[in-house]
Amino acid sequence: MSLWAPRLGVDLMKKNGWRGAGGLACAAAFLFATQALAQALPADLEKSWRATRLPDSSLSLVVQEIGGPRLMAMNASTPRNPASVMKMVTTWSALSGLGPDYTWRTAFHAKGGGQIDAQGSLAGPLYLKAGGDPLLTIEDLWGLLRELRLRGIKNLTEVVVDRSRFGRVSTDPGEFDGAADRPYNASPDAMMVGLGAVRLLFQPDRQARKWIPIVDPPLQGIRINGDIKWSNVACPGSPSIATQIVPAGRDIVVNVSGTAAGSCGEFSVYRLALSQPDYFSALFQMLWKELGGTLAKGLRDGKVAAGAEPVVWHESESLANTIRQINKQSNNVMARTLFLTLGAERMGEGATPQSGASATLAVLNGQRVDTRGWVLDNGAGLSREGRVTADGLAGMLDAAWRSPLMPEFISSLAISGVDGTVRRRLRNDEVKGMAHLKTGTLRDVRALAGYVLGASGKRYILVSIVNDERSAGVRAFDDALVSWLAAR
Repeated sequence: MSLWAPRLGVDLMKKNGWRGAGGLACAAAFLFATQALAQALPADLEKSWRATRLPDSSLSLVVQEIGGPRLMAMNASTPRNPASVMKMVTTWSALSGLGPDYTWRTAFHAKGGGQIDAQGSLAGPLYLKAGGDPLLTIEDLWGLLRELRLRGIKNLTEVVVDRSRFGRVSTDPGEFDGAADRPYNASPDAMMVGLGAVRLLFQPDRQARKWIPIVDPPLQGIRINGDIKWSNVACPGSPSIATQIVPAGRDIVVNVSGTAAGSCGEFSVYRLALSQPDYFSALFQMLWKELGGTLAKGLRDGKVAAGAEPVVWHESESLANTIRQINKQSNNVMARTLFLTLGAERMGEGATPQSGASATLAVLNGQRVDTRGWVLDNGAGLSREGRVTADGLAGMLDAAWRSPLMPEFISSLAISGVDGTVRRRLRNDEVKGMAHLKTGTLRDVRALAGYVLGASGKRYILVSIVNDERSAGVRAFDDALVSWLAAR
C-alpha cells in the first residue's frame, strides 16, 4: 500500500478523535477501510512527485470528486501557509456573507445638502464618508467632484474625510519584505483610490534614443530622477526597472535605473510613492483645482457631522464583479479591503483584521466548514502567519459548489491557460480551459486550489499546499495533477 492511503488514515483518525493505544488497536482495520477512499498515486503522478525531491511531510493534498469519493489525501489536517490561496477564503466568505449584489458607497455630505452663496462657496465643511471601496478609480473620484461642480459648488473651506468604517488598519508597506514601493504591499484604507499607486510612464524618443518619464497622475511634489538606458536589441519582454523612493524635504523623488529596449515601445511601472491618506489628499486637491474649484484649508480626518446630508455619491461595482479582480489578478490590497468590509458589515464599524477574521470564520462555520487550525490575519495571504488546512479548504470549495452562488464564485477564479495567474500555465489542448484555479506564491510556499473538469464530465476539487524552502519545485507536479484530472 502506498504511503498516501496510510497518511489519509492518520488524518481521518485524528478528525474522528481516535487517539492513544485504544486507537492503535483498531488502526489496521481502519487503514484497510480507508483504501477505498484514497487511492495510491498513479505511476506517472508518483514519478512526478518524486521528481520534486520534496519531503512527503511538506505537502498537504486533497483531491476529491464532487459528489463522489476522495481520491487522494496527504497531511490533509495539517495547518499550512496557503499564500494567496487565502484570497479564496476571503472572497467566498464575503460573497456568501454579503451577497453578489453588495456594493460600496462613497458619498459627499454637507450642511443642508449643499448650501452655497452667489459665488459658489459652500456653507461649512464638505464631508466625505469613505465606504471602503476596494476599487474606486481616479475616474470615479473625478466624476464625483464633477457632480459637485455641476451643483454650483466651487469654493470649499475644508474637506473632512471620515474613515471610521475601518479602524486602525494602516500597515507599513515595507514590513513584509522590505519592498515598500511595490503595489502588492499597499496598505488598506477606507478611502483608497487607484489602489494608492502612481504610474511611472516611459515614452520612447527614438530620435534622441532616450526615455521620457511621466508621473501619472501628475501629483504635486512627486518627481522622477535618474535615467533608463536605451538599448537597440530586439524586445526581450517587459523591461526590468529598479526604483527607489526618497523623501526630499516636502517632495518625493523616485530614483529610477535600468535598461529598456527601444523596440519594446512605451511601458509603465506602478509604485507606492505616498501613504494612502497623503496620496488621496494630493489627488483630491489636483482634481478639484483642475475642475476650477478652490480649497482654503485642505483636508483633515474627522467624522461626518450630525445633520449633514448627502450631496453626491458613487456606487461601486457589485461584489460579484469585484472578486473577479481579486482572484484572477491576486490583488492583495483589494482582498484586505474586502476582508475588512466583511468585518464592518458583520461586526460593526471600526473594522480591524481581527473583526474581519471573526466575521469570516462565523460565515464558514455556519456552512459547517472545518476551520480548526486556521489562522486568518489579513485575508490576502501576504503573511507568514496565515494558516489553513487542505481538508478545511476542500470542504469550503465543496460548500461553494453546492451553493446557489457557485457560478459567481467559480467565475472569479483564473481559467487554466486562459487568464489570470494561470494564463501561461496548462495551455495544452487537453487542459486549457478545463480548470478554475487560485495560485499562491511566497518564499517557501506554493499552493494551488480550485476545480477541474474531467473529460468524463465529472468535476474535481483540488487543494495542494507545499511549505518548504524548495517549494518552487512542486509546480510541475501540480500541473501534472491538473492534467491527470482533466483527462479522467
